[in-house]
Amino acid sequence: AAYRKAIELGCDFVEVDLRETKDGAIVSIHNGTVDHYTNGVTGSVKDFTLAELKAMDIGSRVGPEWAHERIPTFEEILDLCAGKIGLYIDLKAAPVDKVVAALKAHDMARRAVWYANVVELRRMKETCPECIAMPDPGPEKYLPRLFELLHPTVVASSWDEISPTFAAACHDAGALLIVDEGNPKQWEEGLSWGIDGIQTDHPETLIAFLEERAKKGGKP
Repeated sequence: AAYRKAIELGCDFVEVDLRETKDGAIVSIHNGTVDHYTNGVTGSVKDFTLAELKAMDIGSRVGPEWAHERIPTFEEILDLCAGKIGLYIDLKAAPVDKVVAALKAHDMARRAVWYANVVELRRMKETCPECIAMPDPGPEKYLPRLFELLHPTVVASSWDEISPTFAAACHDAGALLIVDEGNPKQWEEGLSWGIDGIQTDHPETLIAFLEERAKKGGKP
């Protein structure tokens, strides 16, 4: 339901947190366990089969109207999103090769950015040169090493790490800067520094903010 809403709103990307099940399927679930999402069931995602995960009701904790919601597979997400919206892949615990194969099968290799560690991103580039790495250097002092290792065209960061010089260093290296959600009061400051994208749990609010900013002559 959240992915459908993001498409309806006109978002650029949806985030998927990919993990492998006991029987080798790829699903999107943030936490490594199901404990937070279900009533009366606990355990690690990797210890359940896909059928067992699909039997779990993950929507009722939000409200009775969401009782039909189930943990989505990567294939289901790709079927929904292909040609409509990009994917922000947070590679939690899934094989790079399987994810690459699924993206290519849906013609989504160039419509996805990958947030993962350096080893996984290098493997991704070996198997999918056209795929887009989006590494996070952490503190600004590690940016030069990151550019040396991966030559990314997109960099991920968070509000407690970015600065005007951080943004400038990314742009000087030919990379866009995508920043994880902060307080909406920080959005204007970050945009004034030159950040290129904002990851948020409140896309409708962000879209309205950007539209109002554009009316006032600011960069959308």
